Amino acid sequence: MTRASTSLAVLALLAFGAQPLMAEEAHVAPVTAFMQSGVKPWLNDPTIISAVKAQNAKHAALAEADIIALDKTWRAEVEASDKPLISATLANAVSTFLKEKQAASSGAIAEVFVMDNKGLNVGQSDATSDYWQGDEAKFKKSFGAGKDAVFVDGVEKDESTQALQSQASMTIVDETGTPIGAITVGVNMDAI
Repeated sequence: MTRASTSLAVLALLAFGAQPLMAEEAHVAPVTAFMQSGVKPWLNDPTIISAVKAQNAKHAALAEADIIALDKTWRAEVEASDKPLISATLANAVSTFLKEKQAASSGAIAEVFVMDNKGLNVGQSDATSDYWQGDEAKFKKSFGAGKDAVFVDGVEKDESTQALQSQASMTIVDETGTPIGAITVGVNMDAI
C-alpha cells in the first residue's frame, strides 16, 4: 500500500467514525515510559511489599464466592453513609503512601491503586467503584501476564476532571522476583 492510499484509508475510516489503529496506540509508548520511570521505582518500597504480602496471606483461603461477597460489600458501601471496608482501606499505610505519590506527581497521576494476588484492593488514592479488580483486564494483563508485564489501556475522558486519561497497570514483585500483586495508575495524558 502506498503512502497516499494509506492516507486515503485512514481518511475513510475517520469519515465513518472509526479511529485508525495508529492513533489508538500513540499513547502507549509515553504511558509505558512514565510507568517505568515514574512508578516502578517505588513499587519495591517496604510499605507496598509488606502490605501486599500480608493481604495475600490473609486472603489465601478465599474462594470465589468470598471474593464476590467482599466486592458486593464494597459496592454497597460506595453509596452508603457507613463505609467500614472502604474507610479502613483508605486509611491504611499503602493508601497514605499512594496519596503522597499522587500529590507529588504534578498532576500526572489521576488515581492509583494496588491489588493483591487475587485482584482485591490493598490500598488506593481514592475509593474505587469496586473492590475486586481480578476479573478485569487491568489485573489479568498485568499480574496474570507475569513479572515484567505492563498493560496500557485506551485513552478516555474522565467525566469528573474532563482530562484525557489512560489506565496503566504493572505487576508488583517481591524481593525474589515473584509476582505478588499489581498496581493500576490513571495517567493524565495532558501531564505527561
